[in-house]
Amino acid sequence: MNILLLSMPDYFEHMPPLAVRMPNGALASLAGNVDDHHRVGIADLILRHDSVRETIVRLMHEFNPEVIGLSVMTFQRRTAGRIIDLARKLKPSVRVVVGGYDPSLAPEAYEPMNVDYIVRGEGEITFRELLRALENRGEFERISGLSYRAGERWVHNPVRPVHRLEDGEIRLPKRSARVLRGYTLLGRSVDVIETSRGCTYDCSFCSIIEMRGRNFHTYSFERVLADIRDARDHGARTIFFVDDNITLNVRRFEALCRAIIEAGLNQLDYFVQAMTSAIADHGETLAPLMRRAGFRYVFLGIENILEGDLQFLRAASKNTEHKSGNQAGNATLRAIDCLHRNKMYVVGGLIVGNPEDTVEAIEANLEFARRYVDWPYIQHPTPYPRTPMTQDFRQRGLITIERLEEYDGTTAVVRTEHVPAEEIEYMRWKAERWMKVRHMPAAFRHDPWFVLRHAPQMFAHTFRGITLRSLLGLENSHQVFRRYKTIRCQEREFV
Repeated sequence: MNILLLSMPDYFEHMPPLAVRMPNGALASLAGNVDDHHRVGIADLILRHDSVRETIVRLMHEFNPEVIGLSVMTFQRRTAGRIIDLARKLKPSVRVVVGGYDPSLAPEAYEPMNVDYIVRGEGEITFRELLRALENRGEFERISGLSYRAGERWVHNPVRPVHRLEDGEIRLPKRSARVLRGYTLLGRSVDVIETSRGCTYDCSFCSIIEMRGRNFHTYSFERVLADIRDARDHGARTIFFVDDNITLNVRRFEALCRAIIEAGLNQLDYFVQAMTSAIADHGETLAPLMRRAGFRYVFLGIENILEGDLQFLRAASKNTEHKSGNQAGNATLRAIDCLHRNKMYVVGGLIVGNPEDTVEAIEANLEFARRYVDWPYIQHPTPYPRTPMTQDFRQRGLITIERLEEYDGTTAVVRTEHVPAEEIEYMRWKAERWMKVRHMPAAFRHDPWFVLRHAPQMFAHTFRGITLRSLLGLENSHQVFRRYKTIRCQEREFV
């Protein structure tokens, strides 16, 4: 069969397509785990975010798929529905499958759509079994993790147990199935790798636990190194490890760094997500090893610098430093210092606008980001399906926006007990623009040619909404912010 796999064009404000265009690793993994006789194409629509309709029409004509699969996050749900409707008009007989975090946690939202099947949870084996059933006119009842339309009703099969990655059941991704080109991280070709899945923490904002439970499974180093080589051979010069929590097992991460060095793969640049506590507690030995292995950027899950907010986010234990087995306060500053001393850049992940936040609490976190992080990744708490945070916000009546296309993490859709949602977002927006400008010299050192070529576009994106009148002081920043909000709304119209 011809199978076309699509990721959505909707992007996070922190990842402007000019500078950051990441591949969807889940789709490449799906392609690598279907039976070999199928013809599979992957289209990451972020690469054509400004011509989505034309791209879909062309791919439907050239590929003539019998099955279309869409990977969807919550803020992409509206766009997914429009793409599905377009595909149905172009080929009414096409079978439509959806998967990813949002369909897994809110399958009921997809039942009214033009969808035939929902793959819940990890999709590789479920999708393979679905294709076999379609090909052989088989039955769907025994396919764990699958929901399907049966006449006028939907059937939701039992959940599929999470994969034990150590057993080799999940094959390598199939990057050759990608039909679009242009993945980049600040001018360097980028790809994604996973070395493990899962996390044993229970942060209130996280969808992972709701999707797969509290567990942690790892791939063998032999497979991870083969995956890195495959990404390199397909042109990648930067690798982003997308593990849910790679530093959950620090000794394993140290061993992985050594394996990368010994395999001669440390000529690539690596980008990783990490817990502050792990870096703070083990940074004296771990950070130098990471740098030797090629790590350049580290996304630190700081979450918040205020203890009360960390308790609400259920993230205190991830951000606590330990000395001699005892708790020794917030780990963030020590973690940042370890990374900076070893010439790595810190992408600071913070969440502002929690229920008890005041203007002063929000400003304290913004000031911390100004002083200590190299690139801000500041988000607002967002009530994604089935997370504990969502239940809390609903009970307290703090959700002010129900338009899911705005649930991108950088639109404040909830207020606090003290601050309106729009004011929270304004404070972040106003502070964050200048933090990004401050990172320009580091970006220039990373890839001077890219910055020289694209600096005007990057500045225009960061400061969109500014006019000559605002530069001359004839209108205030709140007016600029409202214009930015209008532009951002227009940017969400892809189909």
